[in-house]
Amino acid sequence: MSDRGFLFLFSVLMIAAGVACVAYLVVTGQAATVDGLFLALTALTLAAGFAIYLVYMIRRAMQPAKTAPAAAKSPASPAAKPAAVQS
Repeated sequence: MSDRGFLFLFSVLMIAAGVACVAYLVVTGQAATVDGLFLALTALTLAAGFAIYLVYMIRRAMQPAKTAPAAAKSPASPAAKPAAVQS
């Protein structure tokens, strides 16, 4: 698996874990306490950070590939030889 694929799956997993944590806190009623509120805010912040990265990764993957300049493609340009070192 490529590193981009791994990062994509890891980001999706972290977003799901953050949302599941908040859902658990709300269902059990712990989100009404101060500790639960801070835990919910932390989980949502973590999920939002990974979601922003996921959107960035998807948009970057959808962009067309940049083409190399024509001068770099042509092998007709002579290669520069290194200067001789004199002692």
